[in-house]
Amino acid sequence: MKDRILSVDIFRGATIILMVLVNTPGTWSNVYAPFLHAPWHGYTPTDLVFPFFLFIVGTSIAFSYNNRKIDSGVYKKITIRSLKLIGLGLFLGAFLISFPFFKDFSDIRFPGVLQRIGVVFFFAAILFINFRWKTLIGITIALLVGYWLLMTLVPVNGIASTLDRAPNNLANWIDVTVFGSHNYKADYDPEGLLSTIPSITSALLGIFTGLVLISKQTKKATILVGIGGSLLIIGHLWDLVFPINKALWTSSFVLVTAGWANLVLALIYYLTDVKKLQFGSIFRYAGANAIVVYFLSSFIAKIMGQIKVGDTSLHGWLFNTVYVHDFISLESSSLLYGLSVVGFYCLLAYVLYQRKIFIKV
Repeated sequence: MKDRILSVDIFRGATIILMVLVNTPGTWSNVYAPFLHAPWHGYTPTDLVFPFFLFIVGTSIAFSYNNRKIDSGVYKKITIRSLKLIGLGLFLGAFLISFPFFKDFSDIRFPGVLQRIGVVFFFAAILFINFRWKTLIGITIALLVGYWLLMTLVPVNGIASTLDRAPNNLANWIDVTVFGSHNYKADYDPEGLLSTIPSITSALLGIFTGLVLISKQTKKATILVGIGGSLLIIGHLWDLVFPINKALWTSSFVLVTAGWANLVLALIYYLTDVKKLQFGSIFRYAGANAIVVYFLSSFIAKIMGQIKVGDTSLHGWLFNTVYVHDFISLESSSLLYGLSVVGFYCLLAYVLYQRKIFIKV
C-alpha cells in the first residue's frame, strides 16, 4: 500500500518489544505474574504476545498480496522467506559460543518461535492467494473445530485423550513421537507440531482484519471492535469445553487472543489513523525491523547466558551487580533489567530506521 496504516506498524512494533521484555527478565526466579505464561490452562497478558504477532503477520499478508499478480515468483519468495525464518530459529536453538559452536544433534530443539512464524506465514500466505475470503472463513472454522475434535475425541494408545499435560494428550504424544528428544520439554513443546495447525488460524484471523483495514468501509474501528468482541465472547464460551491454553494453542485460545488483538488494534487505529494523534513512534521503528530485533535479542541473550563470569554467567553477573539492591525487590530488579534490554533494542531500532536500514528476512 502506498499509504501505510500507521496503527499496524505501531501494533507490530509494540508486540515485538513486549516479546523482548517477557523473554529477558533479570532472573526467571523473580518475575511479576503478568509477565509469566499461565502454568497450563488460562492466560495472562504474556500469553497474548506471540498470537498477537502471528495475527499481525496475517494482517501484513493481506496488505502485501491483495490484488497482486500471482505467479511462480510469488510462491518462490513465500517459500524462501519461510525457510529463512525456520533456519534462523534452528540456528538460535543450536548455537553454542564455544567449539564446536553447535549442540549435539540429539539436543537440538526442532520447534521454536521463529520456526512457527515461518510455517504459519507459508500456509497463511498460500491460502490467502488461492482462496477468497468467504472460503478462508470456512477453512478457519474447519481447522478450529477439527483441532477441537482431534484433541478431545482421538484416543492415545487406546487411552481416552486428555487436555492435561499427560502422556495421553494427543498434541504432546505426537511431539514426543515425532521429535523425540528434540522438544522444549521431555513431554511437550509449546510450539509443537499439531498445535501449529490452529496457530495458522491466528494469522488467518489477522488476514480478515487486514481486509477490513484496506477496504472502503468508513467505520473500520467500529467493525474491528465488533469482530474483537464477538471473538472474545465465542472464545470464552468455548473455553467451557475446550480450555484456553497457549501451550496447546487451543481453538478457544485462538479466538480469545484474536479478539483482544482486534480490540487493541481498533483503539490504536482510531487514535492514529482516524484522530491523527502522534504517538508510538518508537514502536513503529521497532516494527520496521521486527524479526531483526527479535533475533538479535534472543541471540545476544543466549551469548550472555553462555559467557562465564566466576560462578555465574555474564547475564547473571550484570544483573546482580547493577540491578540487585537492598532497597528494591528482586521482582522490580528483574523488570528493570528487562526494561533496560528493551531500551537498548528500541535505540537500535531507531538508529536503523533513521538510516533507512530495513532488513527483511
